[in-house]
Amino acid sequence: MTMSPAMPDSDLPPPARFAFDGSTWKEIAYLLANLPMAIAGFVYTVFLIGVGAGLSVTVVGLPLLALGLQGARGLGRAERGRARGMLGVRIDEPSPMARSTRETGFFPWLWSRLKDPVAWRALLYSFMRLPWGVVTFAVTLVSLVVLWPVLPFIARVLTNADRAMARGLLSPSDGLERRIAELESDRGVVVDTAAADLRRIERDLHDGAQARLVALAMGLGLAKEKLTDDPEAAARMVDEAHGEVKVALQELRDLARGIHPAVLTDRGLDAALSAIASRCTVPVNVSVDLTSRPAQAIEGIAYFTVSELLQNVSKHSHARSASVEVWRTADRLMIQVQDDGAGGARLDGGTGMAGLAERLGAVDGLFVLDSPEGGPTTVTAELPWRDRSDATAAHA
Repeated sequence: MTMSPAMPDSDLPPPARFAFDGSTWKEIAYLLANLPMAIAGFVYTVFLIGVGAGLSVTVVGLPLLALGLQGARGLGRAERGRARGMLGVRIDEPSPMARSTRETGFFPWLWSRLKDPVAWRALLYSFMRLPWGVVTFAVTLVSLVVLWPVLPFIARVLTNADRAMARGLLSPSDGLERRIAELESDRGVVVDTAAADLRRIERDLHDGAQARLVALAMGLGLAKEKLTDDPEAAARMVDEAHGEVKVALQELRDLARGIHPAVLTDRGLDAALSAIASRCTVPVNVSVDLTSRPAQAIEGIAYFTVSELLQNVSKHSHARSASVEVWRTADRLMIQVQDDGAGGARLDGGTGMAGLAERLGAVDGLFVLDSPEGGPTTVTAELPWRDRSDATAAHA
């Protein structure tokens, strides 16, 4: 089957030619529709900028401009659809406006709309189209009467210019808008995760070590009062307090390990992951093949990823054994955790898998879960490799 020249296999414009076919008539219709579309877009743009700028000193100016920019996205969408349908131009739709879970309220909404590059480029496209629309409408109309034999050639040349303008101003900027949206979303995930971790630490301190230390202080106070009158009772109370001190110290150690374990800082991933594996309820084989250490932040993410995965193995997998492998491939830190359990794990299964995937995605990592019913379950995670020396230099 031969593809029409109006639907090219590449982004190059189709060559000019002398032929009346379906694609030529579509191009002629597109050129004749340029003028009314250009007038509508130009009026919208001038009105929006004029009114928005004129009323910017009032409380309604900037919100009106923000709403108008949302409408400009609609203009761009209509023009992309017209170019795709009538000119065969392959133009991807830009990403929708990014919505961070933390950026709620009027002013974040206003600012995100005012700085939307997709809307501003659509306005620029609409503003530039008026003179071009007049030219293409006039030339096409005259050619229909007096330049009929060369009209396909003229239509192809003019619409090739339209194709270039549409690609230049209405296409996503090499994925830039999508990447910005992803980064804004990832920033929200990182901030939310950090806030949740701080709340967890505060709760653990309040309900655990702090409460135990308060009880310890009260017990020692009572022992002090009984020291003279009832030395044996005071000794028993001091002995109980000594036991409470040991428990409080262990709770503080566990809390510190949950923030950043000392063994990870001192000895790296191999020793730290071996320590995690020793606490798992099933035998775990740990293999770490790293000739150097990544940045401290990457090590921490890798450590807590494996820690949570092994907790899932202990609680949910019904496995008899598990394995942890860590290695480096080019500029990526690779992690694979596997168990021979019942399988059936899902990202939406309530085992924290979705949270792990979000955390890795927030640092440009990947999280792949393979867990058929009956097992085995294999989780493969990737993190960007950032050298410890580079990270230290960046903080210096």
